[in-house]
Amino acid sequence: MKKLLSCFAVILLMSGCAQGQENSDDPVIEETEPLFTLETYPRIDGSTVTIPLSEALIAETCQIDAQEATRQTLHNTTHNAYVNLIEDQADLIFVTYASEEELQMARDAGKELIFTPIVNDAFVFFVNKENPVDELTVEQIQKIYTGEITNWKEVGGNDEEIIAYQRPDNSGSQSGMLELVMKDLPIMDAPTEKKPYGMGDIIDAVANYENSSAAIGYSYYYYANNMYYKDQVKLIKVDGIAPNNDTIAAQEYPFMTHYYAVTASDCANAENVNKLLDYILSEAGQDLMEECGYVRTIEK
Repeated sequence: MKKLLSCFAVILLMSGCAQGQENSDDPVIEETEPLFTLETYPRIDGSTVTIPLSEALIAETCQIDAQEATRQTLHNTTHNAYVNLIEDQADLIFVTYASEEELQMARDAGKELIFTPIVNDAFVFFVNKENPVDELTVEQIQKIYTGEITNWKEVGGNDEEIIAYQRPDNSGSQSGMLELVMKDLPIMDAPTEKKPYGMGDIIDAVANYENSSAAIGYSYYYYANNMYYKDQVKLIKVDGIAPNNDTIAAQEYPFMTHYYAVTASDCANAENVNKLLDYILSEAGQDLMEECGYVRTIEK
């Protein structure tokens, strides 16, 4: 949580400076006009992972404090955000790439979805810290999730059955797993109890002492490293490369992805949506993303 809090600390500090300086020796900070009012700000929805991004954006561009930004931010998770965009209940959503089902929903509604990458991220795998395995290859991960590898001793671990957790269909994490990792390989069926509903639930399941060194799960780097960090869980290297800000920025880590700003081609509020997108992709907007712990998609 520490990086999330530092994001709001920056916002509060900036808003405090903009109110003026009591000490005449302090540097003068010129006030700037907000880009939006709360009435003109686009209707935003998105995934759990992009909540801090949304809160920071509305705080900065409407010049409101962090508490008000939190009250104004409502994300309904990835799939529901796509539904709301397609049904004209949102102007813009911050999410991972659409699943095939979501793309078909858009086609059925006669809508063209436009994807703009706004920050980099990575798809990561994690195990309990009691697990001696620190590294897997792409092929080993794929074979664990096709059901070909079933025991940790096959990949250098203890002699115990692998508990391979998944996420529900159409969740952002499951779509990422299928697209980025499994590709055309069939993922094994998992019982409901091995498909935790919430993003945090899968981390909790792997962290649980009862699973000790047996469990493996997956998520997005920003969520697992910033929003829902657990001491009992460790991110594993893939093909010898650890997921971190540096390897993600350099696009060295094998499972690279983005968070996208997704719009519909027939958006009635296109002027304000494009204005917000221009800000996000500006140096100031990317700096704000970086301050919140995301990996910028546009180099300095």
